[in-house]
Amino acid sequence: MDRRAFVVGALAAGAAAWLVPGVLRPRLAAFASGDMPAGGEGAGSAHPEWPMWPDKVEPIELTEDRWRELLPPDRFGVLRKEDTEAAGSSPLNHEHREGTYVCAGCGLALFTSDMKYDSGTGWPSFFTAVEKHVGTKRDFKIILPRTEYHCARCGGHQGHRFTDGPEPTGQRWCNNGLALRFIPKEGAG
Repeated sequence: MDRRAFVVGALAAGAAAWLVPGVLRPRLAAFASGDMPAGGEGAGSAHPEWPMWPDKVEPIELTEDRWRELLPPDRFGVLRKEDTEAAGSSPLNHEHREGTYVCAGCGLALFTSDMKYDSGTGWPSFFTAVEKHVGTKRDFKIILPRTEYHCARCGGHQGHRFTDGPEPTGQRWCNNGLALRFIPKEGAG
């Protein structure tokens, strides 16, 4: 191998080692913080391999330390530690444009604007969710059993489902605003 080929190869390997974390980490962090602009290719997705509307939801697993690097502390607390934000604190309570509500951890579409309603509880609420994009489990944190739901792809905690919602389902999917990002429909006011 001549010297030039060696130098070019070494530079390419170094660039690849630097570029992948250098491109992916800021992109994921910008998405999770809500700073990633909406629209364009892959809008709503933190990573090109994590589409908003996949044909099949494939689970992703990252370490707690990796999630801590990618998410701001308040979103990390809700998504990874099942914290609850203060009632009335989410700007999404006042979001009335057409669009899609995606998981703030991975960009999976969880709700659409036509599923949203004002429950008067202080949290964004929906009467149904995108089929197969959420998972549920029983939660006994307040002693009485509740149905907790989470993103089917990244496992991020979203909120709790109750049976006091409007027709046609009678369900209230009570969501933490910090666990969601809103992607407006292109051209929505």
